[in-house]
Amino acid sequence: MKKHLFVFVILLFAIVMPNLLMAQGPPDPSDPLVPIDGGLSILLGAAAAYGSHKIKEHRKMKGL
Repeated sequence: MKKHLFVFVILLFAIVMPNLLMAQGPPDPSDPLVPIDGGLSILLGAAAAYGSHKIKEHRKMKGL
């Protein structure tokens, strides 16, 4: 009986404690889940530059 109680307490501790010892709280619902910062604007700028280069290259090859 004592062994079963010990195993039960250890399992209960292993299941409950991770929920109690979270490193950070739940996310703020008003914040977007994806951070949009300077990296996205750099990516969009690079994509626009690459697209314009490809259009220019296509027009040059076609002779327009």
